[in-house]
Amino acid sequence: MKLATIRTADGTRAVRLEGDRLVDLGHADLGALFAEPEWQAKAAAGSARTYPAEGADFAPVVPHPSKVVCVGHNYRNHIQEMGRELPSYPTLFPKFADTLLGANDAIVKPPETDALDWEVELVVVVGKEVRRATEEQAAAAIAGFTVMNDVSMRDWQFRTVEWTQGKIWDSSTPVGPYVVTPDEVGGVRPALEVRTFVEGRVMQKDNTGTLLFDPVFLVRYISTVVTLRPGDLIATGTPAGVGHARDPKVYLTGGQSVVAEIAGLGACTNAVVEEA
Repeated sequence: MKLATIRTADGTRAVRLEGDRLVDLGHADLGALFAEPEWQAKAAAGSARTYPAEGADFAPVVPHPSKVVCVGHNYRNHIQEMGRELPSYPTLFPKFADTLLGANDAIVKPPETDALDWEVELVVVVGKEVRRATEEQAAAAIAGFTVMNDVSMRDWQFRTVEWTQGKIWDSSTPVGPYVVTPDEVGGVRPALEVRTFVEGRVMQKDNTGTLLFDPVFLVRYISTVVTLRPGDLIATGTPAGVGHARDPKVYLTGGQSVVAEIAGLGACTNAVVEEA
């Protein structure tokens, strides 16, 4: 299934893609759907109310997750381009609900940064509460996968050795458009091509099958530290090709378009605009 949260005149709605229509699932958003026991059956059923898929206004797939946990340094080639050693454990940092954008919303460049960068990422969407998950529990807790562009303010990120301040700016991080269930992408350890385009030029290209720490491992690892709840998001890291690692460095400016795409999941397609 391909599931989404869309904005309508009556507020946000959780929907399932069915051909060229979006079927209303009877919940305000996917976070509310995933909190339901046996949410899969309810998602498969839906209701008679539908919306056209073309031109849909996508909200963040889960507008208000209890947590967004991000992983740094999870593709070998990106670690090397940033001049770091391969990690023994995942590097974790948070994002917040206020950070998230819909898949096609504009990315507004804050006037405080001159180093706005792109990062395409596979996102694990949690569909079941887990703490200290076993391998089997971790796999069962994965509702599906979506796309994120982990837009980073590099000048703020590297002010200190801890990255969070460069990653949590309001309304900076597109996520969506769909949550795609594991059965449609080859299981809970999918091998999917990831790409980023800036003004049509390919800037990043890799495959999620090369992640150092795969989705099941990350659910196990993170749930050791904190309870993962339905609707929580785990961003699994970005491959090589970020603007900050280029020589000379390349950053996003107003007037550009950026596309973060993962095969089988869709794309976040965003205009970059200067803050008024």
